[in-house]
Amino acid sequence: MNIFGEPGAVPPEKRPGARTAARSTARTRTGAGSGVMRLAQAAVAAGVLAAALALPAVGGAGALVVTASDELNLRPVDLPEPPLAEKTTVLDARGNQIAQFYEEYREVVPLAEVAPVMRTAIIAIEDDRFYEHGPIDIEGTIRALAKNLTSGGVSQGGSSITQQYVKQVLLNTAVTDEEKNKALEASYARKLNELRHALAVEQKYSKDQILEKYLNIAYFGAGANGVEAAAKRFFGIPAAELDLAQAATLAAAVQLPNATDPEGGRKNRKRLLDRRNVVLDRMAELGRITPQEAAKAKTRKLGYRGTPLPGGCEASPYPYFCMYVRHEILGNPSFEKTESARARFLNRGGLTIRTTLEPRMQAAAEKAIRARVHASDEPVAAQALVQPGTGMIRAMAASREYGTSRRRNEISYNVVADAAHGGGIGFQPGSTFKTFTLIEALKKGMKLDDGLTAGAGYRAPAYSTFKDCKGGNVGDPTHTITNDEGSPGFKTLRTGTWSSVNTFFLVLEERVGLCDTVRTARSLGIKRADGRPLQEVQTFTLGVNETDPVTVAGAYAAIAARGRYCRPMAITRITDRNGRATDHRPQCRQALDPAIADATADVLSGVFTKGTMRSVGGIGRPAAGKTGTTDDHATAWFAGFTPDLAGAVSLGDPRGSTAHKLRGVTIGGHYYGAVFGASISGPIWKDTMMAALKGVRATPFHPVDSARFGGCGAGCAPRPPVSDAGEGPGNGDGPGNGEGPPGNGEGPPGNGEHGPGRGHGPGQGRGPGGNGGANGPGGGGG
Repeated sequence: MNIFGEPGAVPPEKRPGARTAARSTARTRTGAGSGVMRLAQAAVAAGVLAAALALPAVGGAGALVVTASDELNLRPVDLPEPPLAEKTTVLDARGNQIAQFYEEYREVVPLAEVAPVMRTAIIAIEDDRFYEHGPIDIEGTIRALAKNLTSGGVSQGGSSITQQYVKQVLLNTAVTDEEKNKALEASYARKLNELRHALAVEQKYSKDQILEKYLNIAYFGAGANGVEAAAKRFFGIPAAELDLAQAATLAAAVQLPNATDPEGGRKNRKRLLDRRNVVLDRMAELGRITPQEAAKAKTRKLGYRGTPLPGGCEASPYPYFCMYVRHEILGNPSFEKTESARARFLNRGGLTIRTTLEPRMQAAAEKAIRARVHASDEPVAAQALVQPGTGMIRAMAASREYGTSRRRNEISYNVVADAAHGGGIGFQPGSTFKTFTLIEALKKGMKLDDGLTAGAGYRAPAYSTFKDCKGGNVGDPTHTITNDEGSPGFKTLRTGTWSSVNTFFLVLEERVGLCDTVRTARSLGIKRADGRPLQEVQTFTLGVNETDPVTVAGAYAAIAARGRYCRPMAITRITDRNGRATDHRPQCRQALDPAIADATADVLSGVFTKGTMRSVGGIGRPAAGKTGTTDDHATAWFAGFTPDLAGAVSLGDPRGSTAHKLRGVTIGGHYYGAVFGASISGPIWKDTMMAALKGVRATPFHPVDSARFGGCGAGCAPRPPVSDAGEGPGNGDGPGNGEGPPGNGEGPPGNGEHGPGRGHGPGQGRGPGGNGGANGPGGGGG
């Protein structure tokens, strides 16, 4: 005989105990015939209750009188049963769990996945006649009534499991404090209301179904709701694997889950152990187990493991990405109309959220950051990887751990994302924004070898030189802007970008228009991290608007995708508790002419070989990018892409980048007199890309439309006067002395920026050490 047999499912003749002999699974559902009998039983009990309720309550102020006519309406009343609060699980792109959210930790399981001994134990201690009586246990009610009459109040419940289920449903559906208090009040009116609902529940469900619902809704203490969560929390195993002693422990916890909560200390654990032994004695008394089995189980220690039930992003291995996912749901009205409703949807909905995070790429980003920036450093490095053509966020990593511990130098906001996704105000991206001015110049018809002359400093000729998109004058003729990188002189779109010359890009922005440059940036998803409007000022091209790595990576991914901008996305599918799946697809639009994106990629690819990243080098496959170093080295960035993956790395001090600049600092154990975009951020990007794309076949960039963008047009380098020195093909910035064909002012020979003795004008050889490129390890200026 299986002494742990399932009540109501084992043949009557094989059930232990005299009371089980008459049971039958055919009687587990209240049908039409048995319903009449049970209503009659309920009426009998109601008569007893009516007589009792007519008595004055002792010890209270006044008397409580309930008459049969106004209270004892014992017709079944349907019980609204909203879905139970269940935990939401977040998965990475490979299906691995990376986070979970819950208001109540619960995992709903069918009765078949609950160990039979657990079912036996809960019935033995809570309602041993559960499979025999109707919605009310008359014997239990009379016993409780007698106790209550002698005590002068409601001191003993006598509730059946069905009534307890009803009570839990009413409590779980209560929203206001008044509703919760009403669901818990010690009154006969509440008990009668529960009875009416219990009548309907017993008509609607079988006994097994009621038991399953009760086991899933009951609170066991230690933050565990439902038997599955309790089994994992208490013993680290699923409910299907509970043994006798463990089942008795959980059954013991249901009646007084707070007083026996093992997390409450020794006294609570002692109470739980004593109560467990009571359950074992009761099971033996009813013949569900033998006295020997009870005695053996009672020798066991409590065995409480306190298995963590991690919830929220603090417990996630990828907290910054987790925060992005969470805020994506909380801030999106398409899920629910209000934020509170969206919070309930996320924390109670029992959802399974499939995301875009790629573990291998995430690991690559984390490793590259750890190699160059320590978690104990005040400056924090943050990186986001975005897939071109889809906007899928493949990784989000930072050098500091997420949390609130100052001792461990943790950071309590999403430093990789904007404020709408749990981030802060962001960091100024510096010269990474020059790319948008470059794009606007190409849109206005400039060719790759068109250029202009830039001075050592730039001062706007007038307030009206720059106008914002409302037509307001925003030029600043009172302030001179200088170069952090590069040299003055004639620069083409190529060389001006490679050397990241501030004055060149200010003149270029003046020529193509501030408003149009801003509009181009917006079309690629650029926005401020704090959610405020972009500052439309003359230094827009120098990256003065604080933003975040996800936003910048998304913009550069659009260039990689030949101008197709896709909103960064973190969620690909949401499956509800009933298995209904909703796919979330990329939200894309064509932001740039593909040919303009191709030309932009061509210019930016030279940054690795002839520009500010030449000391760092490329990644062994087609790649393009731009360094970003803000004024006086407040922050340092790198943003770049291949046709397969884009990424952006920021580096700044969250205490305030203006007050705490990246000058004279030790980062990652190395001292830096000044940090440029290519000092730390560029190498982080390089190492990440090489590891993230390992094994991925290299994809080439689309060729530049040379008929449209090749050579120079109206902006060719000026022809200098004839001179006896410094002229000739391949030795200057124009034909014979410039940057355009046939003088190829970029690679040796004839590099007007980097090589010794390569001139910018008639006979102006720079001589040894005349590097017109980076003023340091190579960072973008501005």
